Amino acid sequence: MKKVKVGIVGLGFMGTTHWGVYKGLKNAQVVALADVDAKKRRGDVSAVVGNIGGGDNSKPLDLTGVTVYEDARALIGNADVDIVDICVPTPDHADIVCAALAAGKHVFCEKPLCRDATQMKRIVAAAKKAKTFFNVGLCVRAWPEYRHACEYFKSGKAGKMKSATFKRISPSVDGNAWQNWFMDGARSGGALLDLHVHDADEVNYFFGMPKSVTAVGATGIVSKGGVDHVVATYDYGDGTLVMAEGGWAAAKGTPFEMSFTIVCEKATLKLDASGYHIYPVKGKPVTPKLDVKAGPTGWHQELAYFVNCVARGVKPEKYQTLASVEDTMKLVFAEERSVKTHKPVRI
Repeated sequence: MKKVKVGIVGLGFMGTTHWGVYKGLKNAQVVALADVDAKKRRGDVSAVVGNIGGGDNSKPLDLTGVTVYEDARALIGNADVDIVDICVPTPDHADIVCAALAAGKHVFCEKPLCRDATQMKRIVAAAKKAKTFFNVGLCVRAWPEYRHACEYFKSGKAGKMKSATFKRISPSVDGNAWQNWFMDGARSGGALLDLHVHDADEVNYFFGMPKSVTAVGATGIVSKGGVDHVVATYDYGDGTLVMAEGGWAAAKGTPFEMSFTIVCEKATLKLDASGYHIYPVKGKPVTPKLDVKAGPTGWHQELAYFVNCVARGVKPEKYQTLASVEDTMKLVFAEERSVKTHKPVRI
């Protein structure tokens, strides 16, 4: 089997997560990595911590057969690399994405896509021009529970949506990243952009773009200038209530929470600490059988799919299109404006 060869840029929580996923794929091989941290370039990722998962990200990496670089552009120049997987701080995405696409590489970029609308326009233009494939790590679209709920809802089996709430609450990520960049709101955008983006994306994924959004946020409660907790309501002009809440200001040790409740005419779809269930208006609750052949998380699902698409030469649009990612970014930037202005923002 010919393997798709991957170069990872950035070995923080997501970079090491991706490393572990690729190691489990029979048709993928990590052949290169780049990081500005000399310790990480030696495979020492002991300083890496995350807010979700089993904690394996800090275990030493075996870099046998892996070419190591300090600079992302040097990795992009490696002719053996098929996919450039970008897991660096958000403001650095645009330069690396555009350089990799211009070099003829397939690109997988972690979320959020970019820090502002100017960077978004650069990336979108580069992706449209490229002959290679481009995907963004909006992993919750591929998370088995969310994926099933979305497909079930869109099938019409649940009937018309009446209300929907999405929630994502993280323990504090203070100290969790290189140079503690999450705590610099100007770089990370706070929890609104780095964490809550997943649920704003799910709102877009399930229901499409709203007419307007109203968001309130707590700014600078753990970070410097970032929106550390946000509650947003989305107006579709039809009387339905759609809301998403997210934050990363909870005390260290607080369990990570990702949940949703979607109330529809015929059934309620719910994910919480007890698991994912469908509660019909008539009949007994159902615990759906999920498709986890590619792995139990959205990270496993999205990367396995992207690698398979590259291997087969099939454009990867199962989970996302460039236009849908662009819409999600427009939505969270609108939320950011709403928090600052204390006013609804039309999309």
